[in-house]
Amino acid sequence: MKATISISVNQSRAIPALSESTFLRYFNFIALYIAQGIPEGMCFFGIPAWMAMNGKTPGEIGSFVAMVGLPWSFKIIVAPLMDRFTYLPMGRRRPWVMFGQLGLIASFIAMAFVPDPLHNLTLFMWAGFAVGFFGAFQDVATDGMAIDIVPIEQQARANGFMWGAKIMGTSASLALGSWLLQKYNFATAISMLSVGVGLIMLAPLLLRERAGEKILPWTKGETSPETKKLRISSWSTIGKSLYSVFTLRNSLLFATIAFITQGSFNYIDTLLPIFTVQELGWTNTAYSQFYATATLIGGISGMVIGGILIDRFGKITMLNIYFLLLLVLTAGFAFLKIYWGNKWFISSFMICYQVLYVFASIGVFATAMQCCWKKVSATQFTLYMTIANLGRIAGAKSIGPIKNNFSWEYTLLAFACMIALAWILIRLMQINQHVEKVVALEKRDTQNQMVLVT
Repeated sequence: MKATISISVNQSRAIPALSESTFLRYFNFIALYIAQGIPEGMCFFGIPAWMAMNGKTPGEIGSFVAMVGLPWSFKIIVAPLMDRFTYLPMGRRRPWVMFGQLGLIASFIAMAFVPDPLHNLTLFMWAGFAVGFFGAFQDVATDGMAIDIVPIEQQARANGFMWGAKIMGTSASLALGSWLLQKYNFATAISMLSVGVGLIMLAPLLLRERAGEKILPWTKGETSPETKKLRISSWSTIGKSLYSVFTLRNSLLFATIAFITQGSFNYIDTLLPIFTVQELGWTNTAYSQFYATATLIGGISGMVIGGILIDRFGKITMLNIYFLLLLVLTAGFAFLKIYWGNKWFISSFMICYQVLYVFASIGVFATAMQCCWKKVSATQFTLYMTIANLGRIAGAKSIGPIKNNFSWEYTLLAFACMIALAWILIRLMQINQHVEKVVALEKRDTQNQMVLVT
């Protein structure tokens, strides 16, 4: 009797698992995405500006940024490892999240202590590569955990919080880091930002995925029944399962939509600075200030209401609306050339575009999560994102041929044409039918496992 009372008291005092608490789920993913944003803000924006201020050439700065970004192309290799291997008593994704977060902390601290980084660029770039690698690693693990743990009806809101948190982390680290660089030195600035990344380690350290799991390998706990069902015993199982779910009609349709939307978004993102500086005569500083403001407004809007709207009215419904509004907004902007000389007209367009872009991206990523089979969620979601990144490359590459053959009005209108195609395709998506087919795949897989056991 005393033992029973003791167990119940200990359980009541334990922090609820992520599967048991909506608040802790949102808190956990906000924290982890802020942790991604802190090094990204410095590596992609703050450090390049600092290098430029200290006389480094565009080639040297570009090489550093490329080294930081290169590991993000390896996500499709890392994701199957996370689906295949893990220490299940601590959760399916949590060990990988902790490993990625520890690596992010260690690599960021290591970057701070690169001796004379401006004159030791090779080592400095490899330190940037390490930061990028563990940032991408943590990103894959965190997304896989979100798919496994967050209920479908909460995924859009979770994506809104995650998106906003990353923007906040990026913006805060850029502002604080730039001030620290000016006030002190490089080592001090990066070391102090590393403290913030380190404190966020408390979230995955203390929060279990599911009740009854171990906090650390030497503590009490066991594998949860839900996690046991998702265990994968071979590489061939990953390949067959991924093929089964990815070749479903709606999965292929969504992959096409992801390619087009991310391609179109990168097309306009790359085009806007060229348009404002070369066509309208803005300075790069003026463009950066206006665009940074628009980005922050878009990120906060997405965090506050973007996910809520999609949760309330549905992903496909809201994506239909967002794509249509983006189409109308950009087409109207392209043909209102008489107002291009007004900075407030241009900045208003940037703000409206950024809000719709963030809202649409939240919907696209939430739909990607809903399309995933939890069994191979990390690999499948990463495959979608890889296809989306290929779209981003294609979108940026298409600017040259389009601008060489058309005026600015039609070059801008090309974005509206791309979004129009995505709008047509999203109307063909039958997400509920896809979910039913994934459930059928899960049942068939469970039955096959039972046959093998017997």
